[in-house]
Amino acid sequence: MEKINVFERILELETQMGQMYGDLGELKLAVKELLEENQRLTIENEQLRKMLRDHTHAEEPERITTSDHPAHLIKTEEVQGEVVGEGYDNLARLYHEGFHICNVYYGHLRTEGDCLFCLSFLNK
Repeated sequence: MEKINVFERILELETQMGQMYGDLGELKLAVKELLEENQRLTIENEQLRKMLRDHTHAEEPERITTSDHPAHLIKTEEVQGEVVGEGYDNLARLYHEGFHICNVYYGHLRTEGDCLFCLSFLNK
């Protein structure tokens, strides 16, 4: 093998490795998004099962309020004597279920343990 061919082969392998590294990064991001969606759907499924179970055991059908709906997790108003801290409780619950509540990564799945931004927000 000539020296020029070896050098060309090394450059070709380096280019291929760069492309593979880029593809690996894209796959890693796709897996992360799928895991986050799976966690969100699992939690939503559990909430829906609980609502269905509560609904079927009740003698009289209950009306679903906006605070029961997953899209309205944070409630800031005081309604019929409820505590104003309900929004804080919901955020703390979300954090303990594994989601970010900080403004940097809000709603993303926590994959690396505790988040200092989230913890500082909870401690306010």
